[in-house]
Amino acid sequence: MASYNQVTLIGNLTKDPELRYIPSGSAVCNLGLAINRTYTNAEGEKQEDVTFVDIVCWNKLAEACSQYLHKGSPVFVEGRLQQKSWETEDGSKRSKHEVVARTVQFLNGKPKDEEDAQGDNVPF
Repeated sequence: MASYNQVTLIGNLTKDPELRYIPSGSAVCNLGLAINRTYTNAEGEKQEDVTFVDIVCWNKLAEACSQYLHKGSPVFVEGRLQQKSWETEDGSKRSKHEVVARTVQFLNGKPKDEEDAQGDNVPF
């Protein structure tokens, strides 16, 4: 049986992008994404739920995210889900899920340092 790993999310960044370069020279950018959901519970009261997701971008996409995005920026992310596992210094095992972005659409279109940027989107 074939597998399919596709994630599509829309949300706002929880912090400024964190850009770094690995020894091979590839750019890596980590993003924190908050996804809000409003719903009505069984008693008829409005409730709000927030899900936090870690996003990883690579190469030119990583550099563009670092240049154009900032805390609070709305984005549309498409990618794949991956699990990371590691062992802490005290020997306990940890793991987490993150999304490796294939595309990130900037929904506000303004660089973080320029208020008068041209265009609504930078496609990657």
